[in-house]
Amino acid sequence: MNHYSRRVCVICAPEMIDRPNEFTSLSDFQEGRLLLIDKPLEWTSFDVVAKMRGLLRRALGVKKIKVGHAGTLDPLATGLLIVCTGKMTKRIQYLMEEGKTYTGTIQLGATTPSYDLETEVDAVFSTSHLSEKILLEAAQSFEPGYMQHPPVFSARKVGGRPAYLAARKGQDVKLDPRYVLIERFTLSSVDLPSVGFEVECSKGTYIRSLAFDLGKKVDSGAHLTALRRTASGVYHVKDAMTIEAFEARLNAL
Repeated sequence: MNHYSRRVCVICAPEMIDRPNEFTSLSDFQEGRLLLIDKPLEWTSFDVVAKMRGLLRRALGVKKIKVGHAGTLDPLATGLLIVCTGKMTKRIQYLMEEGKTYTGTIQLGATTPSYDLETEVDAVFSTSHLSEKILLEAAQSFEPGYMQHPPVFSARKVGGRPAYLAARKGQDVKLDPRYVLIERFTLSSVDLPSVGFEVECSKGTYIRSLAFDLGKKVDSGAHLTALRRTASGVYHVKDAMTIEAFEARLNAL
């Protein structure tokens, strides 16, 4: 596990590491629980939180209960979403500091304004000069980090409003770059024009931007076609529940 995970989880307290998804009574959720959820495709992170909050309100018979998540996933991404309830929501700021691990696929030879499949292809490029060696070396060149421009189709704030609101209206959006840490960026498969990848990175890293920047690095274009968060700090998606599984467990209490 990377050094971000070890540092942050010590701050968070041992019980957060040892007992995710553990609950035996409805009162546990008000006391505070850490839940690992496998976010479905096309759901926003807020959709997941809203669904779980609604389920808990009905089960508990209350009007309010604190529910929040520790790190947004794009609607077109799946995978690990850490959800906290009750008093555990106070730990969200620490959990968000943890390093993340993702897998996915990148399409070479074309770009989109959003850097993924949210928008249509806006430019095409040759891939005839590309080879596995060129791509592997390019991926490694992003380690251990670089100055990254966020996608304009993102929730990064511009004038107090998410950038994507202006981008969707066709307005010119300028976002300042930020340094992000790329501890590992490996290509798990190369079947041009598509490549599979795994990346370990710091919080705030946009994998869509990394895909776009890989295309630029190899004198082509690229956009993200699939993304799955597999880990956040010490927590792994293999230990996560689906929304349906959470609802079933809740109904069984």
